[in-house]
Amino acid sequence: MPDDKNRRKVDFLREVGDRERRKLLARKKRTDQVWFGLGMFGLVGWSVAVPMLLGTFLGLWIDVKYPSQYSWTLMLIVIGLLIGCANAWYWVSRERRGITKERENDIS
Repeated sequence: MPDDKNRRKVDFLREVGDRERRKLLARKKRTDQVWFGLGMFGLVGWSVAVPMLLGTFLGLWIDVKYPSQYSWTLMLIVIGLLIGCANAWYWVSRERRGITKERENDIS
């Protein structure tokens, strides 16, 4: 039984040390995180807006040059939205993987 008690103490101390290290690291990066968050909002916004705008302009051009019963503008706006969302998903996933990897390296 004493061995089990010592192991729990060691596990507890290790957990406390890991949390303290993460806390200190978070304090150092706090100001960076605000700018990082704002930058990520901008990145996500532009990665969705640009394909939608391109789709809008291309759709308008097609509708003016080659009139048909279907609205190319509307179709290309939706396609641009889908492409933009996929693009934003890629960037956010990439950043999340980087943050996760960084945290794992900091804990080890």
